[in-house]
Amino acid sequence: MVGALANAWKVPELRAKLMFTAAMIALYRLGAFVPLPGIDRQAALGAADSGNAITSLFGVFTGGAFNNFAIFSLGIMPYITAAIVMQLMTVAIPRLQELAKEGETGQAKITQYTRYFTLILALVQSVALVLYFRTGSLGPVFAGASPIDFFVVVLTLTTGVMLTMWLGELITQRGLGNGISLIITASIISQVPRALRALYEQGNVLVIIVLALLAVLIVAAIVFVNEGQRRIPITYAKRQVGRRMSQGGTTYLPLKVNMAGVIPIIFASSLLIFPSILGTFASGGNQDSILGRISLFFEPGNAPYLFLYALLILMFTYFYTAVQFNPIEHADNLKKQGGYIPGIRPGQPTAVYLNNVLTRITLFGAVFLATVAVLPYLITPLMGLPDSIFIGGTSMLIVVGVSLDTVRQLESQLMMRNYEGFLKKR
Repeated sequence: MVGALANAWKVPELRAKLMFTAAMIALYRLGAFVPLPGIDRQAALGAADSGNAITSLFGVFTGGAFNNFAIFSLGIMPYITAAIVMQLMTVAIPRLQELAKEGETGQAKITQYTRYFTLILALVQSVALVLYFRTGSLGPVFAGASPIDFFVVVLTLTTGVMLTMWLGELITQRGLGNGISLIITASIISQVPRALRALYEQGNVLVIIVLALLAVLIVAAIVFVNEGQRRIPITYAKRQVGRRMSQGGTTYLPLKVNMAGVIPIIFASSLLIFPSILGTFASGGNQDSILGRISLFFEPGNAPYLFLYALLILMFTYFYTAVQFNPIEHADNLKKQGGYIPGIRPGQPTAVYLNNVLTRITLFGAVFLATVAVLPYLITPLMGLPDSIFIGGTSMLIVVGVSLDTVRQLESQLMMRNYEGFLKKR
């Protein structure tokens, strides 16, 4: 990774993309420390450390913006939730299916619908957040605030979500890597010093050593699974195109074990965060109310949360893999190009074979993702670890997965420019 960055820095165009990406992430991190208007700063500092597991979880995914009562307190989660709903609706609604097949024009329409939905979710969550600030355990933060102040805070929070979404899209278009994923990764990495300080304050050397070994093993396992693939042999027969005879050959079709990458983790986390946070905020911190009990029932670390978390990861892994790879389409393309899998007839049998292979290897990848995401929730209470490192497994999955994808894009950009330089020399 360091070598790829060093080589990319030598290319002016890639250097500009890297600098632009760093500037947008720095701007996002700056927004995590700009306070909301009309809040009591002294009360905010006192309330920042008095959170439960849900607020700690929300704080990590927003890079501490929630704990700082900043303008980016909602982070990018409303956009991710909107993207999840739109992808599900694309499969279920014929009109959206037609738009998805229209190429860039249809995708632009779907993206626009996702932005509108993000605006609605951001507005709803902003109102819920203000109600929680006003009536919950963080009530002193807005002591003496007028209705105008509440309106300004709601407007600021909603604008912060839309600005974060815009920064992510700018990174994707003009920078390097997936902007939304990089923003989440930057938020998680920004909380690492806080987690390390919490471990240091505990002073338990044995726990630190065990966690370090677990971290190394988990990172190695994530890289191994993400880079693992099943290679399907493909044979092309000789065929005549016009007066030219094309030579046959043998190649392979790579099917990744974890084709969905880190997307199922992000989707499952954001989908479970939304009802929990909304229930906590709407109940005003009152755990005796119906919404409060529901929020407490699905609190991170509890059995219902872990069961749904693992189940959603399995579902989203298969769902996103189906979106990424269509066995019928690949089988038709192979048949048109004169290719076939040895021992498998072209056409429908090839599609069935590819679907069976993909189903089996995706099951392993999905179970691995669910295990790594859920296991830390079971281990950390036994070690007596603080909430600041409570979601270590999910954080590592996201950070390692996004880092691998970003490095892969960087290497592809370098390879493309090396080919361009070779052609220019000739």
